[in-house]
Amino acid sequence: MKRYILTAIAGALLLGGCSTAEISNGDITLQINKQMQTRVFSNNEATAAFHNDFQSSDALVAEEVTIDTWTLKESQRHTTERGEAITLRGQYNKDGFGVEKVQTIIAPEGFEGMLLVETHYINNGKKDMRLKSAEQHKTTIDSKEVIWSFQPTSTSARANWILPVEGSFYQKNYLGMNNCDYGGGIPFVTMWRRDGGVSVGLVEPVLKTINMPIERVAGNDFATMKLEREWEERMTFAVGDTLTMERSFVAVTTGDYFEPLKLFSQYMYAHEGITPSESEPEAFEPVWCAWGYERTFTVEEVLGTLDKVKEVGFKWVDIDDGYQIAEGDWQVNKRIGGESQMRRMTREIHKRGLKAKLWWAPIAADPGTKVLRDHPEMKLLTDEWVPEYISWWDSFYLSPVNPHTQKYTTDLVRTFIEDWGFDGLKLDGQHMNLCEPDHNEHSGLNYPAEAQERMPEIFKAIYDTARSIKDYAVVQFCPCGCAINFFHTPYMNQAVASDPTSSAQIRMKRKAYAVINPKMAYYADHVELSDGAMDFATQLGIGGVLGSKFTWPKNNPNVKVNYLDNDVLVDYLLTPEKEVIYKKWVGLYNDYMLSTGDYLNLYDLGFDKPEGHVIAKNGNMYYAFYADEWNGEAVELRGLDSSKSYTVTEYTTDEKKSQTIDGSDPYIYPTFKTNYLIEVSPIAE
Repeated sequence: MKRYILTAIAGALLLGGCSTAEISNGDITLQINKQMQTRVFSNNEATAAFHNDFQSSDALVAEEVTIDTWTLKESQRHTTERGEAITLRGQYNKDGFGVEKVQTIIAPEGFEGMLLVETHYINNGKKDMRLKSAEQHKTTIDSKEVIWSFQPTSTSARANWILPVEGSFYQKNYLGMNNCDYGGGIPFVTMWRRDGGVSVGLVEPVLKTINMPIERVAGNDFATMKLEREWEERMTFAVGDTLTMERSFVAVTTGDYFEPLKLFSQYMYAHEGITPSESEPEAFEPVWCAWGYERTFTVEEVLGTLDKVKEVGFKWVDIDDGYQIAEGDWQVNKRIGGESQMRRMTREIHKRGLKAKLWWAPIAADPGTKVLRDHPEMKLLTDEWVPEYISWWDSFYLSPVNPHTQKYTTDLVRTFIEDWGFDGLKLDGQHMNLCEPDHNEHSGLNYPAEAQERMPEIFKAIYDTARSIKDYAVVQFCPCGCAINFFHTPYMNQAVASDPTSSAQIRMKRKAYAVINPKMAYYADHVELSDGAMDFATQLGIGGVLGSKFTWPKNNPNVKVNYLDNDVLVDYLLTPEKEVIYKKWVGLYNDYMLSTGDYLNLYDLGFDKPEGHVIAKNGNMYYAFYADEWNGEAVELRGLDSSKSYTVTEYTTDEKKSQTIDGSDPYIYPTFKTNYLIEVSPIAE
């Protein structure tokens, strides 16, 4: 991969535009002109120009003035500990307003395709400014066709992370709290065409609550994205002050969001003190959850299902919501029969060779609970000095960094695992992804937003405590429809599809988690949440861990059956007909364990049809294709060795049909509805 950096004298003609400097790293080149405007382009010959003109990528927007150009005064090439760099200095002066811009752009060693950016503004004029916002990396991508995007932020809409940018489109992508309970995400966005894409984001060691808006105006042959810091209450930028922007990056890649997310994640692991977790073998075992019986489940219902759970082939039993007195008071309620009944359930689960996981909504406490009466200092207080509300649980947030909250939380972990005998925890609730800034003086914060930045600490405490008791403990983190807060991921060893609204969401989230942490188990959630309430082919084909919440031999009489779940009429009862299907797919899962294989990035989820996913394991390739209907058109099996021949087997069908293909002509012509799963094995010479 070529990698170089150069600076050119002012006015030099480079690639058809007037540029004073440029810096490159692998496929990316960033050009800067005399006004400190920029242009991003790809060095890949197969990628056309993203946008021909220079544009103002950075801006300070104040009540008095908008500054988006600076006269470039100096550019200096130098070397940093992370790679070669260029530092630029520019000046704005008009009507008494004066701002110097100092920007360092770094080509990080080992991260070709990526440039890091550090920007400082110095008010060296004669007037103060009242800032409304500061923009970074405004980037335009031209295309007359659809542009695909990855926008991993969280709102109550629980929208797809992958979206087509076409027609009239706008999404703010705020990383703070967007709705009651909903906030956080992954601090970068990407847009891509068939021939390549551009990504922008932050490389801070903690979450910063910026906007990452993507916009396309109807009729325009282009779309834009940028990073934006907003101040609802104007920020005074006084004469003599220095404003330091969040450290950011811009990247150029090909394909969908896999490669830029890989660059971002690996850079964060290498340089920002974040260590990915690694899942134990137990985290890859299939899961049955008692949530089919919902909040009024009984001990006898759970125990009466265990033999069937084992017979079908599941290895975990999750005890779900309903055992507790209240959120916050996590002692066992009278309906369940007290702690002895919890121990009885784990004892019976273990007696059958199964493992037990306990549902829990940490950092939530209901109004009027004993824990809040005894420890009111644990409440998270908003800027209005009232408790932050969690609408989903009708609860209050507990301050995640308050030392009292941390001790109370880790004591609970010890109770659940040490005393009650559970082997893992199902952490649940979109409120876990982020909180509001904390104004509680008992939390000992230097500034309120520190609660958001340090929120991962509470999950580190949970994770470390659980695994100090049982080193195989599984800690599942389910932020219920949110795009995962990236900074929480080191403190979980089982990701989850997190209440998906479709099978497509299960698949697109899987690909994201496979990049963020290739060694982490991905639980595909209850199959009843998939298309048709029984899309095992999605769970299995993408390398997900299978799950179900079936009931047997009858439903809980308090639970409404035949109700809409993801717009599908669902009855969770395991009928004899359904049992045959469940046993088939859980058996296939246990035989192949594709969840422990390697996910390969061979297909673009935006542009390639049919949708394709590939798992490599034990020398074989397992392809999974998805479409409403496919009628014999050619499908390329990418990633095969052109010098070898292969056997292609429909391994999930009763007939196990097979054919032989040559790696130099890797095409098949399948006909299928919804899914087509195949095992591709090299033929020994």
